[in-house]
Amino acid sequence: MTHHEFVAAYREGRLRVHVDRAAAARVVSARLMLPLVLLPVLGAAVALALVGSLVFGALVFLGGLALRFAVRRSAPGFVLQRALADERFYGEAVAAGLIK
Repeated sequence: MTHHEFVAAYREGRLRVHVDRAAAARVVSARLMLPLVLLPVLGAAVALALVGSLVFGALVFLGGLALRFAVRRSAPGFVLQRALADERFYGEAVAAGLIK
């Protein structure tokens, strides 16, 4: 199915798209370089806790975990919207098995 056919069928409601949640989370995390963002955030949380600001350290740590959860939770929607908007990404997503 070409990208144009995919977009037309999805918009008309003739197509039901299944996005692999785990694979989408891996792809979005990699594209956002999430580990490189979370590592300093969680490190700062530990540093704050060691310095004596347990409350702020805990809040920063929970904020980092919430960011990770939010990215993983919204990844399938992001993949679908990006596949509808970008023909090249659609081809990559189908080849990788993200979209079925």
